[in-house]
Amino acid sequence: MSPWLTYLLAFILAAIFSLGLTPRMLNAALKFGIVDAPDNVLKGHRRPVPYLGGLAIYLAFLLALAGTVKFDGQVLGILLAGSILVVIGLVDDLGQIGPWTKLTGQLVAVVVLLKSGIFIQLVMLPLWISLPVSILWLLAVTNAFNLIDIMDGLSAGTAVIAALALLVMAHLGGLVTAAVILAALAGACAGFLKYNFQPARIYMGDSGALFIGLLLGALAMNNAYPERNLVAALAPAIILGVPLFDMLFVMYIRYRRGMSVMLGSPDHVALRLRKWRFSTRQTVMISYGVTAFLGVAAVAMSLGTRNQALAVLAGLAVAGLVCAVLFKRIDMSL
Repeated sequence: MSPWLTYLLAFILAAIFSLGLTPRMLNAALKFGIVDAPDNVLKGHRRPVPYLGGLAIYLAFLLALAGTVKFDGQVLGILLAGSILVVIGLVDDLGQIGPWTKLTGQLVAVVVLLKSGIFIQLVMLPLWISLPVSILWLLAVTNAFNLIDIMDGLSAGTAVIAALALLVMAHLGGLVTAAVILAALAGACAGFLKYNFQPARIYMGDSGALFIGLLLGALAMNNAYPERNLVAALAPAIILGVPLFDMLFVMYIRYRRGMSVMLGSPDHVALRLRKWRFSTRQTVMISYGVTAFLGVAAVAMSLGTRNQALAVLAGLAVAGLVCAVLFKRIDMSL
């Protein structure tokens, strides 16, 4: 079977399973009172919204992979690490875990990935540098997707687009198994998005956001890059630029205010866009558009020469700094 047909099959299967499982998780969450109540600060929805959407994404993802991928050591490592974060996130959704305990669980999942041979492998980085950088990368992407899960459809839709862009990168690098996994993840998130787009009927919760972030971070690390263009090694970070930019921006704002970066605050880029008179749907669609643009830019960096990739990277860096200055000027106190 053609690799692209396998990718399509994995995507469709995951989407179908997600479409069927999500309403069942919605009903289960309502039955057991697993809901997210509004607080009029970060949570602006008008009524309690059920959690457990992350379990639907997780199960749909597993079911789609059952018939489309070979379970070698690295695949099993990814599934085990993801399962650990699903459990950690679910306990956190139930309000029974603290931030440091959650971080410890994330570190355990990261260690599983490292033991499975999944870490940043660049010719210019020795092992004693690549391992800590891999840990930092995985924790950053995992928590970045958790942080942007603050608006209907934002995290799930961004994940769909980012996963598809990473799929193209994986295919170009000859990493068919990684591409199939990314297709299944994109399909599971796409099916869930039907119920999560505004007005959301269900949220993915930490169980879904942490799972998605870890998988995207892990699969991004394993993307090949052309040896003639080492700058293309940064392409995965470009693809995941929306959640990473938001995380760094929020951390900077909180640091300047003398706040703990572990505490929540209404400083996210999406909330600032909404304060800028954009509606929730417009804000989410802008985020989708930026993610798609970054995906195209990342693929272009990978296919181009070193100088072309540097030019794209420089342009994106300047655009990011300009956006950061503009977002910082938005008064969120009113």
